[in-house]
Amino acid sequence: MTAPAKSWSIHWRATTSRLLLAYGVFFVIWGMVLLGFIYWETRHYLENRTDTQLRQQVGYLRNLDEDHMLVALNDYVVLEETNYNAWGLFDAQGKWLYGDILQIPPGVKPDAATLRVPTEEVVSGPFAPKTSKLSVIAARLASGQILVLAHTTRIAAQVGSIIWHALWWGLSFTLVPGLIGGLILNRAPRRRIRQIESATRLIVQGDLRRRLPVSTRGDELDRLAAIVNDMLDQIERLMGEVKGVCDNIAHDLRTPLTRLRSQLYRVEQQMKEDDPHAGLVEQCVSDIDEVLARFRALLRISELEDRRRREGFVAVDLGQTLQHVHELYAPLAEDQSLQFVLDAEPDLLAQADPDLLFEAIGNLVSNAIKFTPPGGRVELSAKRVESGLAHIEVADSGPGIPEVQRHAVWQRFYRGEGGIDTAAGHGLGLSIVAAIAKLHDFDLHIEGGQGGTHMVMACRLL
Repeated sequence: MTAPAKSWSIHWRATTSRLLLAYGVFFVIWGMVLLGFIYWETRHYLENRTDTQLRQQVGYLRNLDEDHMLVALNDYVVLEETNYNAWGLFDAQGKWLYGDILQIPPGVKPDAATLRVPTEEVVSGPFAPKTSKLSVIAARLASGQILVLAHTTRIAAQVGSIIWHALWWGLSFTLVPGLIGGLILNRAPRRRIRQIESATRLIVQGDLRRRLPVSTRGDELDRLAAIVNDMLDQIERLMGEVKGVCDNIAHDLRTPLTRLRSQLYRVEQQMKEDDPHAGLVEQCVSDIDEVLARFRALLRISELEDRRRREGFVAVDLGQTLQHVHELYAPLAEDQSLQFVLDAEPDLLAQADPDLLFEAIGNLVSNAIKFTPPGGRVELSAKRVESGLAHIEVADSGPGIPEVQRHAVWQRFYRGEGGIDTAAGHGLGLSIVAAIAKLHDFDLHIEGGQGGTHMVMACRLL
């Protein structure tokens, strides 16, 4: 369940997704502001119109005698079907005489401007309108009586309801198709990002011949990919030149060094046993052998870094390979008084070069035997840790590798400090192992501490 959540998180952090989200939020806010303004203007217009009608009605009613005025007020209530109307007639002291309004609402003054008064302060009961406020106006008649008219229009409420419904429907009909369309449009950039990510992963693993995909659109991703490809061209060219120079130096120096070693060897053979210079010549031959070994190792690493060797990969049984390594190094471990143990599960098949894999595991075992003191233990194992993945481990009971050095030991010519520099070597054995693992896309790491070292190679299974 972790991977889909991560994929969803990455999907919504994409630029296209964030632009889509920002557009949706902006549209919602702008739509609410626009329709809110329309609603406010419409409601303001209807309220002003209601106030005008109330003033006109009061002006008409105050000119009638009491009998005609009461008839007109009843007609005023009955004939208005779309609006709610109420009225109340009070004497000069504000005592109720007739009508639905039983008391003059607080704040309402005769012959003053129209007020918006809470409905419960004007009328109450089951027939009261379902609105929060009423427009109320009061007028003093010629007889000294006070006439109060209350009015509300359902038109304003209906218009407001229509506007808000239009807002929500508009948002639904705009955001939902926009969201679906945005997700569809976002698929192409996400697919291209995955292609670029796949190509970049291969480049990081050392395949400098790989290039980022470029489409025919010519958009920002294509321009960026073209710039990166140009940069990779230059990096590949420079790396090739440096690698070529190093390889040529190592190759060209082997011939004169080999010739020099042959001459020194002949001189050594012609010297008498009691010659005082014999030991010096022998040491010179040994030093030349060490230099030649380093050159061979450098050329070997350069050869392994050519990923075209992957074309010769076949299905390899890891258990059988470890068995062959164990048979080869068991006598050496016995000479060192070491306990050499093999523990390999059957049917672990990986796509690999059998000779290179044998060389890599052999280097790890040789290194473990070299640095394990007599009486110690070296264990070679291959176990399935999960579906499609196995670990090849070479564990020893030697002095161990400090954690700060575990990354550096894979580098060329690195010689560790402390316990791992006491044996002879040129610092290229583990570099060869790292090159072989990189060629196979296997992961290498070191575990353990002062109580021993565990070299782990994670292999992908078939």
